[in-house]
Amino acid sequence: MTSQGDALEAVERVLESGGEADDVLRQVVAILHEGLGGFVRISFVEETALVAGPAAGDETATTAFPIAFQGNRVADLEAGGELTEEDRALLERVAILASPYALVGWDTSGEPWNP
Repeated sequence: MTSQGDALEAVERVLESGGEADDVLRQVVAILHEGLGGFVRISFVEETALVAGPAAGDETATTAFPIAFQGNRVADLEAGGELTEEDRALLERVAILASPYALVGWDTSGEPWNP
C-alpha cells in the first residue's frame, strides 16, 4: 500500500494528463485500490439510480463519497473496509478532483463539456 499523499499525487497526475473519461476513472480507481488496499468503485447517477462503474478489489460493504458537478450529484466514489480519517480525507478530495470525469450518466443539456 502507498501513503495517502502518494496516492493523491498519483491521482492528480492522472487527472492532469487527461484523456478519455473512462480510462481516467479506471486509473483513479486502480490507484485508490492500491493505496487503500480495499474495494473501490465509482457508481454513476443515471436518472434516479446508481449504476456501477469501474471497480477494483473484492466487493464489500462500502462508504460512499458523493461526486458532484456544478452542484449536482453525478456519481459516488465508494470504498470498502476500515477507513481512517486520512483515508476519508483522501477520498473526499479525489471525489472533488474527479468530478468533471464522472459525467457519464449526467445530462449536459446538449452542451459540450471538457473535463
